Amino acid sequence: MDDIKVQVSNNLKKKPARDTPLGFGKLFTDYMFLMEYSKENGWHNARIEPYGPLSLDPATNSLHYGQLMFEGMKAYRAPDGRAVMFRPDKNMARINNSGHRICIPPIDEAFTLKAIAKLVDLEKDWIPEAPGTSLYIRPFILSTDPVLGVAPSNTYLFCVILSPVGSYYPGGLKPTRIHVETGYVRAVRGGTGYSKCAGNYASSLLAQKGAAEHGFDQVLWLDGVERKYVEEVGAMNVFFVLDGKVVTADLGGGTILPGITRMSVLELLKSWGIPTEERKLSIQELADAYDAGKFSEAFGTGTAAVIAPIGELGWVGKSMKLNGGNIGPIAQRLYDEITGIQTGRLPDKFGWVYEVK
Repeated sequence: MDDIKVQVSNNLKKKPARDTPLGFGKLFTDYMFLMEYSKENGWHNARIEPYGPLSLDPATNSLHYGQLMFEGMKAYRAPDGRAVMFRPDKNMARINNSGHRICIPPIDEAFTLKAIAKLVDLEKDWIPEAPGTSLYIRPFILSTDPVLGVAPSNTYLFCVILSPVGSYYPGGLKPTRIHVETGYVRAVRGGTGYSKCAGNYASSLLAQKGAAEHGFDQVLWLDGVERKYVEEVGAMNVFFVLDGKVVTADLGGGTILPGITRMSVLELLKSWGIPTEERKLSIQELADAYDAGKFSEAFGTGTAAVIAPIGELGWVGKSMKLNGGNIGPIAQRLYDEITGIQTGRLPDKFGWVYEVK
């Protein structure tokens, strides 16, 4: 792998003031990282250049057949001024896991992490410092053969862009209203559910739109075969507190994304001595537990939102309201601990923090 070349920009953007509302994914930094793949040269031409449009042939494979995947990660400003990332090695491994599913050649994980760290270091003045903010990192890979034909491409483009962001949800930790989707499904066994393929997200939009039209914030997906086992909420993993145990769907079916926040939540809960279970969980079991007074909390987990508390589940006319519209104690403790570790405000007992330097 060649060295990472840097093309300096002569037209730097004005950075937002500390109190500027950032939104999510609407503002982008000065530079991006690029590298290309061909069968002859492997991954090559690694470079950092000014952020700008990509030039693609109209027949580009990914535009027609969806051979495209992405990742999501964040950089934070620690109280002592360091730029840090949270478990980025897991994101590198997941890039290859997702890519394998749609025939994208593997990246060198160590080199790619080094490249992303170099980009973040160059752009570290873009990392916001206000509470709840971060620098969102979006790596993605697309096939680039200018050929109309359903076959794996011979060429690819890897790109990383950066965006200073606020909270993913404008309401912050305000619990959300979730509609249990009984018509559409997110993934099926043997499909792409465990990967971050772009098509997974496009296929979720219609159900999400329908939920919003009925006053809900997101959907809870059920399994694609029996339509009764809970899987994910929106684009996040989901957890339920049932009779003192924290339960989440297991990954054995290959329909659920192996979330890095999910992994961290399970490791934290176990370290605190809170019982956890990874297993099949039916929506009927949730409803029965609710009626018995044993269903006390629910929350989603993911890179963008970290912890997203659920205040209500709506399922075929039944409303399950949790915690009087407030975040539950386990969700709050997890949010405080994970964000504290991510931002360097709390000790990193697990070795999860990667310093950018």
